[in-house]
Amino acid sequence: MKAKNIALAIFTILLLASTMVGPGYAQTTDTPTPTATATPPPPPPPVYSISVVPDSNSKSGQPGIIVNYNLTVKNTGNQQLSLTVGSYISAEWSFSINPSSTISLAAGDQTNLVVSVTIPASAQPGQLSQLVVTLTGDGGASGSATLTTTAKAPASPGRPLIVLESYSAGSGGSIQAGQQFDLRLRVANVGQDYARNIVFTFSGADFLPLNTGGVITHNELDPAERIDIVQQLLASSALAGQKVATTAVAVNYTDLNGQAYTENFTITINLSQPSSSGVARATATPTQISRPQLVVSGYMTDVDPLQPGTIFSLDLEIRNLGSSDARAVTMVLGGGASTNDGSGTPSASGVSGSSADTTVFAPLGSSNLVYLGDVPIGVTIQSSQKLIVNTSANPGAYPFKISFVYDDAKGVRQVNDQVITLLILQLPQLEINYYRDPGVFMLGQPNVLPLQVTNLGRKTTVLGNMKVTAQNADVTNNVTLVGVLDPGGYFTLDSNVIPMAPGQLELNVVLNYTDDFNQPRVINTTLTIEVMDVPTPEPFPTNGYPKDGGVMPPVEETAWQKILRFVKGLLGLGSGTTTPVQQAPDGSIVPEKVPPQNMQPAPVIVVPPKG
Repeated sequence: MKAKNIALAIFTILLLASTMVGPGYAQTTDTPTPTATATPPPPPPPVYSISVVPDSNSKSGQPGIIVNYNLTVKNTGNQQLSLTVGSYISAEWSFSINPSSTISLAAGDQTNLVVSVTIPASAQPGQLSQLVVTLTGDGGASGSATLTTTAKAPASPGRPLIVLESYSAGSGGSIQAGQQFDLRLRVANVGQDYARNIVFTFSGADFLPLNTGGVITHNELDPAERIDIVQQLLASSALAGQKVATTAVAVNYTDLNGQAYTENFTITINLSQPSSSGVARATATPTQISRPQLVVSGYMTDVDPLQPGTIFSLDLEIRNLGSSDARAVTMVLGGGASTNDGSGTPSASGVSGSSADTTVFAPLGSSNLVYLGDVPIGVTIQSSQKLIVNTSANPGAYPFKISFVYDDAKGVRQVNDQVITLLILQLPQLEINYYRDPGVFMLGQPNVLPLQVTNLGRKTTVLGNMKVTAQNADVTNNVTLVGVLDPGGYFTLDSNVIPMAPGQLELNVVLNYTDDFNQPRVINTTLTIEVMDVPTPEPFPTNGYPKDGGVMPPVEETAWQKILRFVKGLLGLGSGTTTPVQQAPDGSIVPEKVPPQNMQPAPVIVVPPKG
């Protein structure tokens, strides 16, 4: 019985143990369920690429000038790049690239390369050169640009000359009073130079210009080129009863160097009268109308070129080309002249010039009204007025209007408008000097010239080559391309110079650039440095010893030296003197003992024995 109870207890224990470790127990545990972790995306692969975009793939110029290209280099990849600049040119033309070494660009950044190609003076018209600029960098990044430069024919000597070959009014028939019609002019350049900034001005009281205000402009007229100019006109009603009438056309233009020229043409137009039905009547005899006609036959300025802020004198030649005298002539600078009544009847009213355009050229010292007095037929008068160029004016060609208000022979007030052209340039304001004190130069010794070009103007300037030369000196590393200079920016050049003559040495610094009208210009500056002669070496001191050897002269002793030698002699220490007597072959001094003169032998002192 006891054994049976023990077996039952063991069975119960095993049953409970199996229940604790069964699946039901496992479901009640608090073991956390594992969760999946998000894997970050892999970084993008590195990209190495660049783009090279020039402002133009081809340009041209006359022999002897410098043609500039601007290349935009951009890092289009996602990695930092270090680019190396290379080049190849098909012809033996000189060129420069700035910067010409390694370029470092971050991802997405860009920079500019300035490439300058010099067309040789011996280049023939039509000859060209291809320059290939290459850039290579890390990871195989590369880009290139091919620049083609062509030599143009040099400018022909001489001046441009614009002439009127033919003209026509309307459809070829006669013009009636009050009719609108087109006046067509065919003009040609029969000169040997290019005509630029051409301004056609139509004036006169018989035919009134429409739409254009009487001013038509044209950019350029090549030698032997012809163009047609069309101006719409309105025939004045006052022409009724007349058979012919005239209108004046003034042509103002410049050559490639900015020299101004003026041509004046008189156009004769046939007039017809409207037909009327009814009883025939006697034809009225036309009465010739006498009119003055004032034109500006020539003008010039005392300052060339004109720049913003320039004060200058405008000298005018005014001629009466009409058929009667002009009385009480008043010139209005800037145009916009008007009479007080405007009725056209004889009056003694004054002249107003308040509506004149003086925004670019303003009068100084007096108002824009200038009284000229009477101008007879065929007489030319001179007038000089002081003007100032507005500081806000931009470079360019500006038409300047001038009005003449006068009375004709019947006292009728009339107005004549004239237009001249004035050129404004903005030359770079540069300072060429040393960026530190160069010091004193030694004759025949190489030294460095610390040169610096500073832009003192208020706008960016593009400069060409800078060259340093000097007479009586050897100058190296003396030519370089300056390039773009921002306002306040500077460019340095360290040239090496070896003077060949003492005194003041003059250095000639030449800087090339192109002005606002694409004309080559040169800035010359002279700097000086002081050159010292090489000093002559002093003879080596001999310290009192005789030249070429020999015996030294005896030196006189003082009284104390003699007493000291006497005491030495009493004590047996020797009383002789030491003096150099001869120079050894190796250059050293051989001393010699000289026995004292007139000296007695030292006395012998006998010590008696003791006791």
